[in-house]
Amino acid sequence: MYPKIIRKMKSFLFLCFCVAMAFSAMASSVSDTYVIPNPQQMVCGDGHFVLRAQASFSCNLTGTDKDDFVSYVSNSPFALTYKKKGKADIVFKLVSPENAKMKEEAYRLKVTKKGIQAEATSTSGLFYAFQSIVQLARESGNGTYQLPEVTIEDAPRFSYRGMHLDVSRHFYTKEFVKKQIDALARYKLNRFHWHLTDGAGWRIEIKKYPELTRETAYRPFPDWKSWWNGGRTYCRQDAPGASGGYYTQEDVKEIVEYARQRHITVIPEIEMPAHSEEVLAALPQLACGGDLKPGGEFCPGKELTYEFLTNVLKEVMELFPSEYIHIGGDEASTNHWKQCPDCQALMKAEGMKEEGELQEYLVSRIEKFLKENGRKMIGWDEILTGELDETSAVTVWRGEDKGAESVKRGLRTILSPGAYCYFDSYQDAPRTQPEAIGGYLPLEKVYSYEPVTEAFPADKLDCVWGVQGNVWTEYIPTPEHAEYMIYPRLLALAEVAWTNPEQKDWKRFHAEALQEVKVLKSMGYHTFDLQNEVGNRPVALSVDNHLAKGKKVEYVRPYSDSYPAGGESALTNGIHGGWVYTDQRWQGFLGKGADVIVDLEKSQPIQQLSIDFMQLRGPGVFLPQKVSFLISNDGKEYTLLKTITTTLPITDEQLTIQTYDWTGSCEARYVRVQADINPEAGGFLFTDEFVVK
Repeated sequence: MYPKIIRKMKSFLFLCFCVAMAFSAMASSVSDTYVIPNPQQMVCGDGHFVLRAQASFSCNLTGTDKDDFVSYVSNSPFALTYKKKGKADIVFKLVSPENAKMKEEAYRLKVTKKGIQAEATSTSGLFYAFQSIVQLARESGNGTYQLPEVTIEDAPRFSYRGMHLDVSRHFYTKEFVKKQIDALARYKLNRFHWHLTDGAGWRIEIKKYPELTRETAYRPFPDWKSWWNGGRTYCRQDAPGASGGYYTQEDVKEIVEYARQRHITVIPEIEMPAHSEEVLAALPQLACGGDLKPGGEFCPGKELTYEFLTNVLKEVMELFPSEYIHIGGDEASTNHWKQCPDCQALMKAEGMKEEGELQEYLVSRIEKFLKENGRKMIGWDEILTGELDETSAVTVWRGEDKGAESVKRGLRTILSPGAYCYFDSYQDAPRTQPEAIGGYLPLEKVYSYEPVTEAFPADKLDCVWGVQGNVWTEYIPTPEHAEYMIYPRLLALAEVAWTNPEQKDWKRFHAEALQEVKVLKSMGYHTFDLQNEVGNRPVALSVDNHLAKGKKVEYVRPYSDSYPAGGESALTNGIHGGWVYTDQRWQGFLGKGADVIVDLEKSQPIQQLSIDFMQLRGPGVFLPQKVSFLISNDGKEYTLLKTITTTLPITDEQLTIQTYDWTGSCEARYVRVQADINPEAGGFLFTDEFVVK
């Protein structure tokens, strides 16, 4: 009897082993076969094509397109050989748009056991097909690569798919810029928004004004933070401790051409009228008159300002063939304009009532100048305050309402809201990360971004040009740190920009991103360690069912209208905040502080009271000076249980979330917490939940 049982057990175990191996192979195949961004349609077969060493490719492109494409593919890791005639291992075919019925950047790709075929109606489509081939290929030894059998039909959701890089706050070499352009190409992004000028340094050679780079491309500080806190001065390149740099016009031409060959348009940004402290340091005659020291805004009342700006833009247009030129237009202060005789004279002459109209006047003149020179203007969404030509475009950074306004006005709109697209925010638990400007933007939140909402008119959705990730570099001093902040978040945004919503899936993408991070590291990119991501604040992941949940709150001191969170239910909804005070869970208080009373509806035993507050010095968020817990049974006379004094200094710049609590035994109907603002710090108090147990 036993031998039969043993044989049956052996057969059963062997069957389990085979099933396990089958599932393992299937899982391996699924995880190993991916393209980022996810194609609109992809069907996998069960075979493979082996791309041998010195394999060949052919294409029917002509002229410069052919030369660029052949050069790029020939220099890929595959070491492919271009074949003018005869059968090739990979065939790239340009087809007629009328017959193919494909969008301009669309492509079709088919990998069989016998070879690879790609077709598109444009060179860019064939280029993107090749990027998919590169991602699908797996090295199999001896210079050969293995690709799974697959059929792909693909096209981008949006025409504009971009990344912005600020090189003013910290300068990065042209080699670094080209390296990032390579990554943009890999993930089918096609716009590089180059933030070349800002108060921290002028980064592009302008031959008519050599003093711009001579006087303000370098500073006697190793990083932006020390520059900002140390007087915000500049120096020449040969000064002791000089840090910085700029791009010569030859550098710019090289980068623009490098990007063009990768089907990426470089859009330069020359900031105006604000964020121009460096220009006014080099050319003080462009500043406002009056009693105030020069700020960061050009004087819009001086004709000399327009002479300077148009001269700069003439040289910029010679270097950048892009259809659009970005002029900034954000965050301008009117303080200097109010006291400037030239500005006031212009206002009187033009019949202006408010100083804000001076910016509209400047933007309008620059818009007209660009149009007369065959170009179009882009600006940050502050330019929406004025009348704009229908050819102009808007980069929206402040929220959905600005995006909806831009779309309703029929303007080309690039969506880049800070909540989803600002890669200078922390991407993991702040205490585990290098210093950042604040915020919390993990990979999953970037991936969750849906650009088109019900706020946009359905008949004008074609005005949604696309999306863009922004890399502001105040707290990103090194190229390694920059890549750490960009990747893999840029991969998530690439899929937002390319892939239709119904083809998106977070679990699939996360698994693919884990694999792609390894690939990026092998290519020399310094990425965030996604494998060991800590994640959001643990208490923010579930509902806290405490005694005060759902109970009425009386605000003795009102909360700020700017940060209401959930309004009057915010502190008793059972929901704790995450790592960032802007997540609509943290409620803000400005002025005297917080004083709230919760009615538990009946007297009952209480063993614990607790509340959290946040400190983040940069944006002016501080812990309270002290926190007091009180109780009452009639809602009139209160008994003090405990007062806790904050010991963390206001000079501490790390994000800190501190719990203030009382434990003991009492009975009460009303519980009260008072939190006083530290008079030395001022700023905001932020709290998320008043917990009663």
